[in-house]
Amino acid sequence: MAERSTAAVDVADNSGDEPLTAQADQSTADGVAKNRERDTDTDEAQGSGGTEGPGKASPPELHSGHKLARRYRLEECVTRLDGFSSWRAVDEKLRRAVGVHILPADHTRARSVLAAARSSALLGDPRFVQVLDAVEENDLVYVVHEWLPDATELTTLLASGPLEVYDAYQMVTQVSAAMAAAHREGLAHLRLNPNAVLRSSTGQWRIRGLAVNAALRGISSDTPQRTDTEGIGALLYAALTQRWPYESDAYGLSGLPKDVGLIAPDQVRAGVHRGLSELAMRALVNDGATASRHESACTTPEELVKAIGEMPRIRPPEPAFTAPPEYQRTTYQQGTYGRQAPHPGATQPVPTPPPPLQSRTGKALKWAVSALLIAALGLGSWQLADALMDQGGKSEDSDQTQTTDEDGGDKPAAPLKQIPIDSVQEFAPSGSGIQEDEVQLAIDGKTDTAWVTPQYQGYANFGNLPQRKEGSGLILDLGSVENVSRLDISMYRSGQTAEVLAADTSASAPTSLSDFSQRLTKLSSTGSSLQVELKKPIRTRYVLIHITELPEDGSASLFRGGISEVEIKG
Repeated sequence: MAERSTAAVDVADNSGDEPLTAQADQSTADGVAKNRERDTDTDEAQGSGGTEGPGKASPPELHSGHKLARRYRLEECVTRLDGFSSWRAVDEKLRRAVGVHILPADHTRARSVLAAARSSALLGDPRFVQVLDAVEENDLVYVVHEWLPDATELTTLLASGPLEVYDAYQMVTQVSAAMAAAHREGLAHLRLNPNAVLRSSTGQWRIRGLAVNAALRGISSDTPQRTDTEGIGALLYAALTQRWPYESDAYGLSGLPKDVGLIAPDQVRAGVHRGLSELAMRALVNDGATASRHESACTTPEELVKAIGEMPRIRPPEPAFTAPPEYQRTTYQQGTYGRQAPHPGATQPVPTPPPPLQSRTGKALKWAVSALLIAALGLGSWQLADALMDQGGKSEDSDQTQTTDEDGGDKPAAPLKQIPIDSVQEFAPSGSGIQEDEVQLAIDGKTDTAWVTPQYQGYANFGNLPQRKEGSGLILDLGSVENVSRLDISMYRSGQTAEVLAADTSASAPTSLSDFSQRLTKLSSTGSSLQVELKKPIRTRYVLIHITELPEDGSASLFRGGISEVEIKG
């Protein structure tokens, strides 16, 4: 019987799906080579299998039902490529599905596969599909890993279309963080693609094949962090566009048109989130692309994690409203608690009403009650008539926005109504716009789209450019003079210095600061949103959101801002 040498300690029977703890005893690792030699000699002596040459035993034939280590029963071959095969199997000891990679022990990559599996098992990060066992036995090397029956490959998810914005954001966030942690431990993937990324039924993203997939295929890289960063960028690009960001088709996705080069996702497909589009380009810049809007490229997963953290957070979509179930009448009736339930079909006695009051006291009570009812009816009729007369008298004052009661207190004002914005344009007092084609994104009803300034270098005041000395912003045209009481402004990024102004009712197509004489807020630093609640409505047709300074954009020398969404109520 061949002696079995393992690169990692086997799991205990009661460990469930917990990852394997790697062998800590260095002597075991040092003895792998010697055990391998003894295994070969023993197999030759026993004559197991045929021989491929003098002194070399061939591995046994693999088929469904074959058992490894009298434990792992092979069920289905899912990959057969380049001298190795991958199987779905059953761990009969723990009664769970597992995945198994198998290759001959004399394969040129067998040693590197064992080393990669051992290193991956040491990481023990639950964001990766765990290596459970790494074994050399009977002229075979095999790696056992978790099998996730409730998880779905990104390839399958993209077959029906691109991911929703929030799902793509979660995918790139979780994968980037996981790969950053792996690289801190000296591990790389080198084959990040839609087949290697899975989404579980709980919405968590997991990565399979860390280090092992590349070792199986003999892939290496002089710049592993850059390679994995570009792989994450390709995953995000595919998630946003349902296209593979290279000319060749791959993973069931169409490639980009020939001789066009790498173009930004928001130029490939309408409605792509701008921030995620730029993030994908920053990761893919390593393959010769130009980063959108001149951001610095991300060359490591750690830099990608930082870039994601600097983006405005993308919130999950609001849950769909579900109507409550219809009210169902119960059999409970007041006063029946503790009573014996009637038998079905039994005739129930009709309760006898109490006898009428026949005494003198009873007659007096009846007359008193009748008198009270007549008085109440008379009083009610008088009050109703008085209310109708008041309503008729007040109808002449119905055009007032606020009414007062007899004591002089304010009655509740009517709820505010949203005022539609007829059009929007950039505030460009010098006549030169900066992103005029994007202004509609600030009034499209979506907070995940925005009018965004270019990235300025060196100075927060729009690069200290002469044509930007008065800043920038948006001029909102309501179409006609309206009573404005409230503004809700979502800023593309917090930390922008801004103010809100309004033009007089006599203004026509205002373009300069002097045209906006009504100040609604002070010039100050804003957060992620700016809410303006006016004590008294102002009448205006034009509103200016004026931005004078931009916040940092990834470094102390780069600046950018913008406006995501504006709502006006009156």
